[in-house]
Amino acid sequence: MEWPTSTCSGSPPNAAPADVGISRSVNTESKDKMTGIGLLNEKPLHASLKEWYAQPEDQFEVSVDGFVIDIIQDDLLLEIQTSSLASIKSKLIELARAHRIRLIYPIAQEKWIIKLAKNNSGGVTRRKSPKRGKVEDLFWEMVSFPQLLANPNFSLEVLLIREEEVRRYDGKRKWRRRGWVIEERRLLEVVGQWLFEKPTDWQALLPEKLKEPFTEKDLAEALGIRRQLTQKMAYCLRKAKVIRLMGKRGQANLYGVAGPQQLDGGNADAPR
Repeated sequence: MEWPTSTCSGSPPNAAPADVGISRSVNTESKDKMTGIGLLNEKPLHASLKEWYAQPEDQFEVSVDGFVIDIIQDDLLLEIQTSSLASIKSKLIELARAHRIRLIYPIAQEKWIIKLAKNNSGGVTRRKSPKRGKVEDLFWEMVSFPQLLANPNFSLEVLLIREEEVRRYDGKRKWRRRGWVIEERRLLEVVGQWLFEKPTDWQALLPEKLKEPFTEKDLAEALGIRRQLTQKMAYCLRKAKVIRLMGKRGQANLYGVAGPQQLDGGNADAPR
């Protein structure tokens, strides 16, 4: 089984990436073009990722069909989204009708939480979060538009990153995180890249040890992730015709990997 493009180590998505970060040289000319463009309300993480991707001859903050695009590389539109994907659902669907578009979505494999001084008293604290993000976490968000996975104009690149999350205390919002709100996110390092351009790339997320037919519970155990997440994952991959429904075992759906005919546009749930 071939794995999606990775500049990490060629390992499957659920394997630990290499310890070294992925460096990308940023051309001075590209940085100059970015200066002052679209940065008025831009958050640090988004700005850093845009700079990390910047290459010579790129265009930034260009209007295409009424939408402002982060980066244009030749005929490829690059859209960086660091928050909810649901908020850009209509934008992606509309642009994918006539343009090649790539969504770039960062997932924090390692996160450091910084708490600013509370009420101008005390010091700044910094601690490492016990949570470690995986590439499969993208499916928490992809349920907003799973149909795009089967669109040949659409591709998605997941970046596994190390980041800092800066929080400040807001006494008026004690209902969440005991009053601590996220002020900004900062990029420390890109440690892994996973590019999904075609259905077979998505199939590579399925572990080799997974035997057909399989349930969502089987998938959760094979990947070491929560069943709630594999429910969303199975939903997206089925909508994208990457896996097919084979039947039921009690109340549980049974799935199988779609064959070449289904991946080329046939009915993924049709018998092979």
